[in-house]
Amino acid sequence: MTLDHSSLTTLAFLGEALRRRMFEFIRHARRPVTREEVADSLGISRKLAAFHLDKLVSAGLLRTHYESPAGIRKVGRKPKLYEPVAEAIAVSIPERRYGMLADVLTEAVLTEGEGESAREAALRVACQQGEDLGGAERERVPPGRLGAERGLTLAAGMLEDFGFEPERAAPTLVRLRNCPFHPMAARAPELVCSVNQAFLAGYLHGLGCDHTEAVLAPRSGACCVELRGKGTAGGTSETGATCRR
Repeated sequence: MTLDHSSLTTLAFLGEALRRRMFEFIRHARRPVTREEVADSLGISRKLAAFHLDKLVSAGLLRTHYESPAGIRKVGRKPKLYEPVAEAIAVSIPERRYGMLADVLTEAVLTEGEGESAREAALRVACQQGEDLGGAERERVPPGRLGAERGLTLAAGMLEDFGFEPERAAPTLVRLRNCPFHPMAARAPELVCSVNQAFLAGYLHGLGCDHTEAVLAPRSGACCVELRGKGTAGGTSETGATCRR
């Protein structure tokens, strides 16, 4: 991979551990934050936080504006707020997994069966790859049935490794804050989101977590799939006949 000058600059700024942690904190906050909040979260002085935050702004990773945080009314000058830029960063922050999607689609083309559509083949392969991954994980955990909460805890570890940025919204609900296949999902949502769902459904099946399911629940700026305990309201778990549970 060839990186241009701006990408190298971004890597250099995020190579510094403190700045990387700041950037991750602000991204995960999902709202503009003050330098005081950043300083408190990292246990550093506000002056040091402001110095590094302004460096991230100059690198094009953050943008700023002056406004009182939601729900807080202050007299005098409004505080400086920091938030990530809306545009994608060339060095893939957040993480993208185009190679994983390419593997699924390539295998689907090579193994497409007679009477099987390209979409059905892609869902079949995605489900099988997810099931293989879940089965491998299952071999590393103690035997016995997995309840929804335990199963989702195990799944969250895999999701973190794959760049989904899981968020435990409830004991039996895991939301995914990042789509590893964006912007491909934006170009072909019906295909890419279905492949994503089939992969995650296959993973849960291979893991042996029969009390959970991967459901389509699109949200702006997040992954289109959520993992839920069965019976949890919302979304649709239909992935097609190629992903049998």
